[in-house]
Parts: sequence; structure tokens; C-alpha cells
Amino acid sequence: MTARHSLPEPDAFTRTYWEAAAEGRLLIRRCGACDRAHHYPREFCPHCWSEDVTWEPASGRATLYTWSVVHRNDLPPFTERLPYVAAVVDLAEGPRMMTEIVGPGEPSAGAQLRVGFRQGIPVFRLLPGAAGR
Repeated sequence: MTARHSLPEPDAFTRTYWEAAAEGRLLIRRCGACDRAHHYPREFCPHCWSEDVTWEPASGRATLYTWSVVHRNDLPPFTERLPYVAAVVDLAEGPRMMTEIVGPGEPSAGAQLRVGFRQGIPVFRLLPGAAGR
């Protein structure tokens, strides 16, 4: 039996992000002043500090930057998932994102990934035959 975990408590700003994730869509923020995308969602651009930022759908494609296989974590819901692969991925749109790699395959730097969703949380899967560098 898999433990059910709680989503972060959405506030007025993050509600859009979490509602999209619950529908299987990954959103990022894009700055109207410098045109750079960022993730995690913020109300201002972390690159130029402009408040001219909007939501946009991400493609769901990413490249594996780094990862670690976690064999011990005493906090719920992670205890039920051991071992799991914690990762940092480069989204196709540019930003880096912390996530989890799920499903079959051996991670390798540069591997191509596709977003999926587990109980409203974005996770990534290795694409078949998409070995890294």
C-alpha cells in the first residue's frame, strides 16, 4: 500500500500552479521584461526583478542534470518509496527544477526525460533509448 502524501498548501499565488499539476500540466513563469523563464513559481523575475511575469505551459521535456538515489529517509511519505531517485533536471525552456525520477531505466547525466504526475506532483520518467552523454 502506498502512503498518500499532502500537497503543499496552495495560496492565492500558487493555486494556479497546483491546479494545473492536478490536471497533468506543468506550468512555468516567464518574464515579460527579459523574456527568461523560471521555476519555482515566484511573483517576480529572479533574473531582472521585474514583476511582469506570467504563467505559461512547459513542454514537459527535460534533460537530467544530476541525481542521487536515496536509500534512507525517515519522513513520510518517503519511507514508503525507498529507494527513490531525487534529481535536478533542466527543463527544455531553460529553468532547473528539483524533482523525482520514477519508472524503469538507469539515470545518466544528459538523459532525456518527460514529465508525468503522481498525485498532483510533477515527476519525470526516462525516455526509452534516451541515454545521456
